[in-house]
Amino acid sequence: MTVAPFDVVGIGENSVDLVYRLPGTVSPNAKLAASAHRVSCGGQVATTLAACGALGLRAAYVGTFGSDDNGIRVREALAAAQVDTSHCLVHDVPNRHAVIVVDERNGDRTVVWHRHPQLALKVEDIPSSLISGARLLHVDDLDEETSIAAARIALGAGIPVTSDIDRVTDRTLELVALTNAPIFSSHVPSTLTGVADPEGALRKLRTGHAGWLCVTLGTDGAMLLEGNRLHHVPAFAVDAVDTTGAGDVFRAAFIYALLQSHRPVDVLRFAAAAAALSCTREGAMTSVPTLSDVQRLLRAEV
Repeated sequence: MTVAPFDVVGIGENSVDLVYRLPGTVSPNAKLAASAHRVSCGGQVATTLAACGALGLRAAYVGTFGSDDNGIRVREALAAAQVDTSHCLVHDVPNRHAVIVVDERNGDRTVVWHRHPQLALKVEDIPSSLISGARLLHVDDLDEETSIAAARIALGAGIPVTSDIDRVTDRTLELVALTNAPIFSSHVPSTLTGVADPEGALRKLRTGHAGWLCVTLGTDGAMLLEGNRLHHVPAFAVDAVDTTGAGDVFRAAFIYALLQSHRPVDVLRFAAAAAALSCTREGAMTSVPTLSDVQRLLRAEV
């Protein structure tokens, strides 16, 4: 029996985040002193893959880096997380970066980001053999055309696809249709369907999708529609320090539990526990929990 070289291949965003903690929300024309400041590596798919590595999965990242110090920093962070980056490209432009303002009262954050156009990953940059040899492909919606093309390669090879869908474009439904288990940010299903209620929105999306449909709901937990059966898991009660990266960690834990063939409700609960733990730590990649961390929280909640 041939063993796949990687459990999960991820295509999408990486970033270097400048994080500022503030004693409250920013109002117009305000000047606030930050209570703390740090530089942290993140990005949707990069953080998800770092979390996959912490959970024991073999992960490979496909994306683009800048040639500056930030590009070097995020590559080193992924290497430290045991994520393979040998199929990535480096362009002579600044790496994607973001300024993240965290409200220290509850951990909520605001993200302002910039990405040079030359960092776009093109369809011709997709390593087809890497994807078709993996156990699972995970994509985001940053370079949408490339993610769609990669999903087609995976499905053609019988490889399941999960996705991180954070925005709505005229091609979002095309990407959703190519994903076995799309994982939506909270606002996306209602924007796609016009149905405000999360359950109702997922059920409307069901008419054009036969796989699992999942939405993260922040402090309200997460929902997953399996066929016509709805699963809802509430958020775990923790003292939130920083919510940056929680959704990315949720997706990593979802992928781990899915590859372990857990029941849908157990996949959802495992992912919710991992996301909760990430909120108790600062940063994106630096907030990822280990498998034993997640299992310990799950036992404590029984």
